[in-house]
Amino acid sequence: MLNMSPRKSPFSMDKTAFSVGSPSDESDEKAYWLSKSPYERLEAVELMRQVIYGYDPTSARLQRFFEVAELERR
Repeated sequence: MLNMSPRKSPFSMDKTAFSVGSPSDESDEKAYWLSKSPYERLEAVELMRQVIYGYDPTSARLQRFFEVAELERR
């Protein structure tokens, strides 16, 4: 499981590596992801989820809720 703190990310981006391509160009992306293990693919999906939807360690757990129901007396 990824351990993300709000101060430091375990991932970094190499900003010197950059390429521009056309949508019609063939991509080797499929071959890249097929070369990864299922665990590595899930880690990548989790990272993308955290980047897109944000990550807040204080709310990363399940919320508790309850409901009080009045029972009918017969």
